[in-house]
Amino acid sequence: MTRDTGGLPDKVGVIGGGRMGAGIAQTFLTRGTGVVIVDSDPQRADAARTRVSDGLTKAHSKDGSVVAPAAALSRLRTCVDPGDLAGCGLIVEAVPEEPVLKAKVLQAAAAAAPDAVLASNTSSLSIDGLADGLPRPEHFIGLHFFNPVPVSGLVEIVVGSRTAPTLVSAAQDWARALGKAPITVTDSPGFASSRLGVCLALEAMRMLEEGVASAADIDTAMTLGYRHPMGPLRTTDLVGLDVRLAIAEHLAGELGPRFQPPRILRDLVAKGNLGRKTGQGFYTW
Repeated sequence: MTRDTGGLPDKVGVIGGGRMGAGIAQTFLTRGTGVVIVDSDPQRADAARTRVSDGLTKAHSKDGSVVAPAAALSRLRTCVDPGDLAGCGLIVEAVPEEPVLKAKVLQAAAAAAPDAVLASNTSSLSIDGLADGLPRPEHFIGLHFFNPVPVSGLVEIVVGSRTAPTLVSAAQDWARALGKAPITVTDSPGFASSRLGVCLALEAMRMLEEGVASAADIDTAMTLGYRHPMGPLRTTDLVGLDVRLAIAEHLAGELGPRFQPPRILRDLVAKGNLGRKTGQGFYTW
């Protein structure tokens, strides 16, 4: 029997079983697709299944109309072999922001599923740069999801110079089928979301470093004064200080010193205070 996936591919691959990868997988599962999560580490692959299961259970407990966890999990596979991506119509890589690593996993995905659309969840790296090693760069696009993926309402679609226009239209339709609003940007450093978000966060860090106000008061200025759902420092804790540092360094190299990371960010990362995932960042979690 054919499942109703709302126009989404019947089988979707996700490379990387961390928080982002699991969130992307959960989002597709709730829309009826089959999902394969590939992670090179067996323990991380198992942990990804647990993350997805916990997320589905939480979503269903809040809203009974969300697909039952057991039904969704029956369509999920977790594995370590990229060869298991064979037959996927779409493969999204969600590994750390390391160009060499991303290029490697994308090339492995292209070999395993030569007919699949490939997408990167990168928040700042060049889509054209990642496409250079792919046999079909016209079938490659950026699909930048936001954390936490299941409840975030946005997908940033990043269009490379060789991305086929038909794929851009399809990606916009997929985002809507997932219940998210697409924005479409051309391939440029930091795209739209990371460039703006990091700019605000870095200035908030400088203000904290200079003693202008506390982290909580800086964040409150944005949540109550500008109606942001979350302040820039708390958002940085959620994203991960190490992730924000890597993006800021990349943007500083591409766009100049206005994106130079402040000392407070470098010091916290050096201490291992990476935000929510370690229990301490600009806030204690």
